[in-house]
Amino acid sequence: MSGIIGNPPTPREAEGPHLLDVAELSKRFPLGRRSLFGGVAQSMVHAVDDVSFTLARGETLGLVGESGCGKSTLVRLITRLTDPTTGSIRFGTRELAAVPARRFARDPDRPRIQIVFQDAGESINPRFTAADAIADPLRQMLGLSGEALRAKVEEAATLCGLPLELLDRFPHQLSGGQRARVGIARAIGPRPDLLVLDEPTAALDVSVQVTILHLLVTLRETLGISYVFVSHDLNVVRLLCDRVVVMYLGRIVEVGPARAVFDKPLHPYTRGLVAAVPRLDGVRADAMRLAGDPKSPIDPDPHACRFHGRCPVGTDRCGLEMPPLRRFAGGREAACHYAEAG
Repeated sequence: MSGIIGNPPTPREAEGPHLLDVAELSKRFPLGRRSLFGGVAQSMVHAVDDVSFTLARGETLGLVGESGCGKSTLVRLITRLTDPTTGSIRFGTRELAAVPARRFARDPDRPRIQIVFQDAGESINPRFTAADAIADPLRQMLGLSGEALRAKVEEAATLCGLPLELLDRFPHQLSGGQRARVGIARAIGPRPDLLVLDEPTAALDVSVQVTILHLLVTLRETLGISYVFVSHDLNVVRLLCDRVVVMYLGRIVEVGPARAVFDKPLHPYTRGLVAAVPRLDGVRADAMRLAGDPKSPIDPDPHACRFHGRCPVGTDRCGLEMPPLRRFAGGREAACHYAEAG
């Protein structure tokens, strides 16, 4: 897709206050299991572990990592669909981590944080027409009805390039690209400041993906929305995102400007991800391969690097000392004792 989308737009308010400030955020799920003596030992799945990052107004932040790295759980935390175990989620001037997820559905800030799910066909009620799907959050969150509601529905559909004559159709009567536009129109209808996109093009053909990505760029420029963009497609992340966060087993291992991260990764895990991206001229002969599988997220060693045992440059130190997320030149951060060696 290189050259099709062009350069990512420059954030309009990147120098202003952060829209989102996540600090030391963790989510653990209890997992009961029987001990040898008949009792129940409480283990914990560390889905998200001590994650911190910021998002500027108007910025697009990519979130990447293998399946099971914690991306989906992190998305559910920052959109307040689930409650954190510990940590802070500051949205503008408000602390949202203290607001229970069950109450956030009726919170005044709920319209300002919206999400687009991976498969619009699965996330849209099959009994809803396209108009009903777009109208639902406007009715529930903003209390709109009648002509005012219809006008907002048509406005959102037009912004997303969805012909108005399709608004009375049901999901099964729409193409994959049209359903994707309905999902995006539903999310932008309440005019959010933050839009979380969870693999929004994964279920689409490549040609349709390009049109949807163009749409997202246009909406960001037109509405000034900030994006958190979750994707397995590193080429798309490189083209669309200003910065990228790389996760591994619930922890952030690298953060930085997207092009800098992909051109010269600091963390060995990121280098492995980038080396695995298909290229027109073939994968480099010296491409670093990631051997083995990730460790279990159940009760991980709090002192060891999560990548230890799979890392090609790791030493005994990595099994004894968890590397902190350190700052480097150019707005880069990496959690590796040997990042400079890369």
